[in-house]
Amino acid sequence: MSAEPAPAAAAAAAPEQAPGPEPPAGGGEAAEHRALVLTGFGGYDKVKVQARRGGDPRPGEVSVRVRACGLNFADLMARQGLYDRLPAPPVCPGMECAGTVSALGDGVRDRQVGDKVMVLARSGLWQEVVNVPASQTFLMPEGMSFEEAAALLVNYITAYMILFDFGNLRPNQSVLIHMAAGGVGTAAIQLCKTVENVTIFGTASASKHDALKESGVAHPIDYRTMDYAEEVRKISPKGVDIVLDPLGGSDTSKAFNLLKPMGKLITYGVANLLTGQKKNLMAMAKTWWNQFSINALQLLHHNKAVCGYHLGYMDEEVELVRGVVAKLVNLYSQGKIKPKIDSVWPFDQVADAMRQMQEKKNVGKVILVPEAPKEESKKEEN
Repeated sequence: MSAEPAPAAAAAAAPEQAPGPEPPAGGGEAAEHRALVLTGFGGYDKVKVQARRGGDPRPGEVSVRVRACGLNFADLMARQGLYDRLPAPPVCPGMECAGTVSALGDGVRDRQVGDKVMVLARSGLWQEVVNVPASQTFLMPEGMSFEEAAALLVNYITAYMILFDFGNLRPNQSVLIHMAAGGVGTAAIQLCKTVENVTIFGTASASKHDALKESGVAHPIDYRTMDYAEEVRKISPKGVDIVLDPLGGSDTSKAFNLLKPMGKLITYGVANLLTGQKKNLMAMAKTWWNQFSINALQLLHHNKAVCGYHLGYMDEEVELVRGVVAKLVNLYSQGKIKPKIDSVWPFDQVADAMRQMQEKKNVGKVILVPEAPKEESKKEEN
């Protein structure tokens, strides 16, 4: 049985034909569906809605009718050609989505048609229908919406492993979270709140400070008008125990200097590379010129740790990641974490969705959804 294509929205223009994988040998008749395709590196207009043809799932795979997709900062970098885990264009981006299993490949025993699942992959998930290895799907917990499910995996796995596996977060410690109103930031705040008496410093523009305080940030700092390192020192002269650094460049050096003895810096991104719609060579040069560097002997003298984290290079660590997801699902079921959705955008408005994130207007996760008719959406909900 081949996955049926989801109908295009009535208002959408007829999508272009996108290059896609050939249907698997021996598969059913190829079905057409809509996908977001990165046609080349550059601005927002490089991601277009196009038509793709798929086939039946291969052995070990499942077909998933996608209901929601997550937009991540890495997707913005990929659009500019700054993310090395994405294949060359034309290519369908998307590292996470959620939907309903619509078909099973041979040998799949632990999934059933109708299962609501979250999906994690290196790329290729911004489509109405995807074929993925069953091992890359995770059952959605009871009561979770598709939008929440599309907001969970990348941000919460990242935040959990940074805080607990690398950071060893314990009661009475302090944490500095940069881009605190973003996807990883909001996840990290919620996870910090699961540990007793953790003091959270969070950087964000002033308009987001009320939301940060409500979520549990003790000390919001406006990075646009203040030196956040000075502000942290005013409140905590010795610094902090853990710094989450998605910025890179000179900010990594500032983060290291803010650590207390036995403190830990975890760097997991280079957001400073993004200054506009298109690749900025001056910003790249400045960021790399200011990139933090330290040798082992200096670390020994400082009594500090520096860690690097990149979920995109964890795709071989299936059991490790699955264990983290199990813990996150348990925390969700206990009501201790809940993905915060900033906004939901149909595929046809992907440029606006990317702009929302790149201009740092979001508080929480930006979600993309295929435009399915309301009747079908209601039918699938039941």
